[in-house]
Amino acid sequence: MTGSTTGVPQAHRTAWWARAARATWRYVRRAPGTYIWLAILLVTTEVIRHVDAATADRILHRRSTNLHHLQVSPVRVLATSALWIAGGGWLSYFALYNLFHVPAERWLGTLRWISVAMLAHVGATYLSEGLLGWAIHRGLAAPRAVYTLDYGVSYALAGVVGVLTYLIVRPWRYLYLAGVLAVYVVGVFQGRDYTGIGHLSAALIGLACYPLTRR
Repeated sequence: MTGSTTGVPQAHRTAWWARAARATWRYVRRAPGTYIWLAILLVTTEVIRHVDAATADRILHRRSTNLHHLQVSPVRVLATSALWIAGGGWLSYFALYNLFHVPAERWLGTLRWISVAMLAHVGATYLSEGLLGWAIHRGLAAPRAVYTLDYGVSYALAGVVGVLTYLIVRPWRYLYLAGVLAVYVVGVFQGRDYTGIGHLSAALIGLACYPLTRR
């Protein structure tokens, strides 16, 4: 009797873990691109955590989409800058990716989802850095600003946040849109830097991707 009573709970626990694993895999495989991206971000975040400050600075500067790198190696930095997290921890981005990227990838499909994310990433980078270049040319910013550190996944995220407007049914769509615009417009005035302009630009690019949402 002792073996029977202890074996049943063990069997139940094993079955529960098996069901949980299957459910998790079903959830993940419906948005493969999002979770591959998160896995890469986890690796790069751990790399930065385990190197000294000088090495981390060199790694991130090589992947910065600043004006200098956009002139000499634009493809390389535009691709690699989206593989590192700027500000916040990996867990916070895990939550944000599940909240925004996962539903967007499931809705649009992986190809159109990543197209929106990359259009926002590239477009907002060039818009914000182009404005910085104009400011440098006009003497409104220091010439050394061409080497400003600029990397991360937030522009791509803002673009996906924007395009998700079209997934929400009316009239809640307009409330969501008002909230998105309010967050990014306030960010421009609070930050008073070119990154805030980049985030707003990325959200607007996401909104402009409406044709990609039509099946």
